[in-house]
Amino acid sequence: MKYYWIILIVVVVMVLWIISAFNHFVSLMNRAKEAWADIEVQLKRRYDLIPNLVNTVKGYVTHESSAFENVTKARTMAMGAQGPTEDHAKAENMLTGALKSIFALAEAYPDLKANQNFLALQNELSDTENKIQAARRFYNGNVRDLNIMTDSFPSNIIATVFRFSKMEFFDLADNDVAQNPVEVKFK
Repeated sequence: MKYYWIILIVVVVMVLWIISAFNHFVSLMNRAKEAWADIEVQLKRRYDLIPNLVNTVKGYVTHESSAFENVTKARTMAMGAQGPTEDHAKAENMLTGALKSIFALAEAYPDLKANQNFLALQNELSDTENKIQAARRFYNGNVRDLNIMTDSFPSNIIATVFRFSKMEFFDLADNDVAQNPVEVKFK
């Protein structure tokens, strides 16, 4: 009779541990999804600001159409990218590089640099970029915690049984556009 109690206690402890581990995985997955949603909110804000910035700059800079085309293409690619994938990160990094070229272009036009609309948009985009970086760090921290739990023993058994999988980080990787300074050439 004594062994039945020991077996029963072991089984109850195991069941409680499985429930706890499962709930922890659910919590980590939901936190990562919430963090990704925060990134998407900031990206949407940036997408909405870009046309206004381009239109403001176009009024001052008429012969630099390739810079505007690059920003428009990069914005379209970034908006079309889905989820926290490497392709989405590359598209966002291309957009960041294209925006840097617009700001570098503005350096050559003192009237544009003094324009209140341009300054306000530049400040809004700068603030948005900072929020995107903070949201990326928050997302990557949640993904790190999920991935550690997915790889660690014995929680990896629960991950396998209930099909919890690792998620991708959202970072710069080896993207030359985002890591190197933008070179602006005037014709």
